[in-house]
Amino acid sequence: MGPTSLPGIRPISSADDPPPSRLQLPPGPWATVLEALCAHFPAVDEATWRDRFARGRVLDADGCALDVSAAYRVGAEVRYFREVADEQGIPFAETVIHADAHLVVACKPHFLSVAPTGAYVRETLLTRLVRRFDNPSLVPLHRIDRDTAGLVMFSADPGSRAAYHALFRERRIRKHYLAIAPPLPDLAFPHVHRSRLERGEPFFRMREVPGEPNSETRIEVVARGAHAWTYRLEPVTGRKHQLRVHLAALGAPILHDRLYPVLQQQRPDDHARPLRLFAHALAFDDPLDGASRRFVATPHFAVAPTPPE
Repeated sequence: MGPTSLPGIRPISSADDPPPSRLQLPPGPWATVLEALCAHFPAVDEATWRDRFARGRVLDADGCALDVSAAYRVGAEVRYFREVADEQGIPFAETVIHADAHLVVACKPHFLSVAPTGAYVRETLLTRLVRRFDNPSLVPLHRIDRDTAGLVMFSADPGSRAAYHALFRERRIRKHYLAIAPPLPDLAFPHVHRSRLERGEPFFRMREVPGEPNSETRIEVVARGAHAWTYRLEPVTGRKHQLRVHLAALGAPILHDRLYPVLQQQRPDDHARPLRLFAHALAFDDPLDGASRRFVATPHFAVAPTPPE
């Protein structure tokens, strides 16, 4: 038995709602789901959670609204709608590259999150695609940074989802990125950069540390300009911020990178200065029928570099 739900009552939602977030209740001493949520999300006060329960915004695994008195049970799935007041709009549109019964591949613009996180709930690629295809089963199979533009692949069918997830888990999918960064004339290409990446300070940054490498990037040069080069990057592993950290470590931080090598002062997005990093291509053998598949998107910036702004 899961937490007590309100029989037959579905959530109060609208077509503009993002998909609900999911939480598997962790071990703990709590008597109710409310207490567990308050402990797990200390930045959200109890009054806010009570209001969400009252409006049918906290659900069980079947999508039925939970009562505020619902009993806690370790391992039970709880779904909830994240809410952000005065969410900032992102004035750039995504492009759908491919859609079928199993996969949706879209080209994400800069500044748009892949899925709800932080200050963004409705203004995410996932929310937009769920609305466009009227398919709440859409799930991103991988992520790219909010600052990064380019290809993201989504599972559209829960029945085939595990097969496509395995492509990423088992490194059976090739991903190519394009980046504009300062020249590296003393480095021989193609170049393979390996290092050990761990969480840095603040928590959202990564850093290279001594030890056995857990990240690997293959780097080639596509075009050479006087002030900047265009690099083709193939991440063999998929560590957070891996490409940004690796190029910065080589002495060629990606143009307009606000995190590496030095964390810049927090300020509103400058839409005229996006990070020059683009998820350019995805290639794999389809796990359902064995067909060779390749999706490519064209970056909005010129591949032949111009002088940095």
